[in-house]
Amino acid sequence: MQVNVYFSDYFCVERQTLDTYGAFNVSLINDLPVFVDPFLLFNSEKPQYQELHLEIIKYVRFLREMSVEGEISPGLLRSWYRFPEVKQTWLGYSKVGNGGSGLGRVFSSALNENLHSIFKDFGDEKITKSSHLEKLCLIKDGVGKDNISDFTTNLIKGFLCDYTQAFAKEHIARNRIKRVPVTHTKFNYETRSWKTSYFDLPYIDGDFVLLTPKDILTKDEAWINKHDLIGDFDEVASSLPNEVLRSQVNEYLARQIPDNANQKDINRAVAATLRRFPELIDYYIRFKEDNGADAVRLSDEKIKETESVFINQVGSLISALHSANEFYAKQAGTYEETLNRVHFLKQVIENNDGYRVFYVKGQPVKRESDLQLMFRLTWYAGQEDVNSEVNNGRGPVDYKISRGSKDSTLVEFKLASNSKLKQNLENQVAIYEAANQTKQSIKVIMCFSEIELKKIARVLNELKLTDSKDIVVIDASRDNKPSASNAKTDD
Repeated sequence: MQVNVYFSDYFCVERQTLDTYGAFNVSLINDLPVFVDPFLLFNSEKPQYQELHLEIIKYVRFLREMSVEGEISPGLLRSWYRFPEVKQTWLGYSKVGNGGSGLGRVFSSALNENLHSIFKDFGDEKITKSSHLEKLCLIKDGVGKDNISDFTTNLIKGFLCDYTQAFAKEHIARNRIKRVPVTHTKFNYETRSWKTSYFDLPYIDGDFVLLTPKDILTKDEAWINKHDLIGDFDEVASSLPNEVLRSQVNEYLARQIPDNANQKDINRAVAATLRRFPELIDYYIRFKEDNGADAVRLSDEKIKETESVFINQVGSLISALHSANEFYAKQAGTYEETLNRVHFLKQVIENNDGYRVFYVKGQPVKRESDLQLMFRLTWYAGQEDVNSEVNNGRGPVDYKISRGSKDSTLVEFKLASNSKLKQNLENQVAIYEAANQTKQSIKVIMCFSEIELKKIARVLNELKLTDSKDIVVIDASRDNKPSASNAKTDD
C-alpha cells in the first residue's frame, strides 16, 4: 500500500522540487493550520505580490463606491462580498477534510457597514503607507484571520491558478492534470462581475488542487492583529508624533485603569482608549508597517515549524506505523480496531522514538488542536469513516470512528495539562455517548513530564478509573526514553 498523505506523495513530486519552487506541501487528507496573510503581499519586494495587494485595494474601493451609490441588493451582496472558502488550497482550520464555511453574512455585513467609517479613506490614507483589509478584524468582533485570509485568497485565486499551472506543466505527469473551469479568477469592473477561466491543474478525487507560495503564509496570527494591538499599545502610544494627542491618550488611559489592576483590567482600559481615540489604530498599523521585516522573519519561522511538525515529523511517524503493518491492520469492530491502533501508537511513542514528533525546538506540543490533527493524519489509511468535531446537538467530540450506523466509537485526545481534564473525564464523554447513540468511547491522554503522569494517576484514582481500558495514557516525555536501536518492538 502506497503511503499518500501530502501533495508530493499523490502527484509523485520530490519534496525538494516543491521547496525549490517555493510552494507549501499541503496534506490532501486534511487542511493544515496556516493561512494567507495579506500583509506579506504588501511588504514583499516582489512586484507581482505588490500588484496583488494593489488589486485588493482596488476591489475594496469599488465596493465602497457601489455602497455610496445606494443600498446594495441581496444578490449583489452575495456576488461581491460572500465568497466560498477556496478549499482547493487545503489550508485552514477544518478538523476533517478541507471544507470550510467561507465568507458569510457576518463578514459581508461587517465589511459593507464599515466602508463609510474605518474604510472611508481606503486607498487614500494619511498616516499609514497603504491600505490594509486586516483593519476590519481590529474593529469588528466576529471577524477573524480566517475571514481575512478567505477574502484575500479569493481575490488572488487567479494568481494561485497560474502559479499552480506553471508548476504542474513542468513537474507533474500529464495524466494527473486536468483542464478545469475556475470561478472568481478575475473581476471585470465594466460588467461588475466575476470571470470564470480555464486552467490545467493537478486533479484528484473529482477536484483540482492549488499550491500556495510559502512566503505569503503564516500561522496563528496575521501580522496586523487585535492581540498585538493591545500588547503593543504602550509602544504605539509613546511613538505618536503629536505631543497633544500623546498626552491626551496617556491621561485617558490612566483614568481607565483601576487601582490594583490585573492584566484583564489593563486590556479593558486599552480597548476603551482605542474607542475614544480611533486614530490610534492607524498609528498601530503604521508601527506594524515600519517593522515589516519582523513579519517576514516570524512567518518564515512559523511555516518552517509547521512543516517540521505536520509534514516531516508526522510523515516519519506515518511511515514507521505503516512499515510495522499492525497499525493499519483491519479488525472486526471499530472499538477493537481503534483501541488496538491507540495502543500501538502508544507503544511507538513510548518505546520507539515516536515521542520526538511531538517536540519542536525542544518544546512539547501544547495545543490539543495540533494533537488532534496529528491523530487525524496518522489515521488516514483506515476503511472507517473518521469524522471530527461531530456535533449532534450536545457539543463536539474529537473523533467519531464509524463503520455503518450500528458500529461507532468516540475518541477524545487530551493533553494532561488541560485544566478541565478531570471534569471532562467525569461528564463530557458520557454526554457525547448519549447524543451519538454509542457506548463505545476511548479517551487518550498525552503526558509530557513526570509531574503530568503523577497528576493523571491521581485523577484516575480519585475517579476510580485506574483500571478502565477506555482510558489510555501516553507518556510522551523525553526522560528515560530508550533509543530506537535498543527498544524492542512487538511482533
